[in-house]
Amino acid sequence: MLYALYQLLDINLFSYITVRAGMGFMIAFGLTLYLLPRYIAWAIAKNANQPISKYIPAHDSKRHTPTMGGAIFLSSIIVAILITTDLTNLYILIGLFTIIGFGLIGLKDDLGKILSGDNLEGLTPRNKLMLQVIVGLIVSSILFYTGFPTTFYIPFFKEPLFDMGYFAIPFWLFLFLATSNAVNLTDGLDGLATVPSVIALTSLGLISYVTGHAIISEYLLVPNIKGVGEVTILAASFAGGLLGFLWYNCHPAELFMGDTGSLSIGGVLAYLAILGKSEVLLFLIGLIFVIETVSVILQVGSFKLRGKRIFLMAPIHHHFELKKWAENKIIVRFWMIALIGNILALISFKFR
Repeated sequence: MLYALYQLLDINLFSYITVRAGMGFMIAFGLTLYLLPRYIAWAIAKNANQPISKYIPAHDSKRHTPTMGGAIFLSSIIVAILITTDLTNLYILIGLFTIIGFGLIGLKDDLGKILSGDNLEGLTPRNKLMLQVIVGLIVSSILFYTGFPTTFYIPFFKEPLFDMGYFAIPFWLFLFLATSNAVNLTDGLDGLATVPSVIALTSLGLISYVTGHAIISEYLLVPNIKGVGEVTILAASFAGGLLGFLWYNCHPAELFMGDTGSLSIGGVLAYLAILGKSEVLLFLIGLIFVIETVSVILQVGSFKLRGKRIFLMAPIHHHFELKKWAENKIIVRFWMIALIGNILALISFKFR
């Protein structure tokens, strides 16, 4: 809408991505803050509560906390994107599809858990994975067949290592699956996944802006891809919506995002990393998500091979809970790790 006003009425202020990114952030933030108290009241009345696993006794106090808050902040984010972006931009349209596609998968899973009252109900792991594959494959195929560059970059090298060609599709698909599930695993404590996601969105938004800016990208020796800069607004809007959600999700949480939010966050992080040719950097940008996922892989692998567990419980934040760490201490320390990972990732941009 704002970009259309710039074109129709020649309002030059709305031509700047930075201005519209700031406005997208504020719209998503304000709308989320306005809607969430009303949703929380409705969810409590309807008993739309988060089912709690019987294997985590420390979480019994969270049993009556409403869930599916992701549906609210995603709605606010979509409204902000529709108002502030150029809706003729292909990357914005694909981004909207990514948000909605992964969000709907999570919504279906959340509804199954709420209606059954069991955290293990909802979509089966196989069905959830198949739906994620479908959405990820659609996005990856659209990017490939519309001519998005398939070159593969790694940090500290100014030239691509090679062109992935058709292998870009399965590689990007893997990134969508890994990231969406990694964020989903991390979303286990109040605000634990929210703040690292905001930090990661900020980093990837900056990278998107640089990638779409002809002069800055040339100076920093990063690939310049026309049109990618517009998704900076998408990243800013998403960060704004999540920050509004954090107002009610910080410890002690009044609301959980559910799979609706976590799967969509992961899908968007993967999408932004692909657009910014920062697939490898995503390991640092999403460092806390990587640590959580690796802890699960190590735990399962060790138990199957040796019959022994490495951690008291996985993902690793539960290990520290069982070690009697205070929940706030775990959360804040994980936030610090996430911030350090993103600082290292951004530093690598200058060293090429």
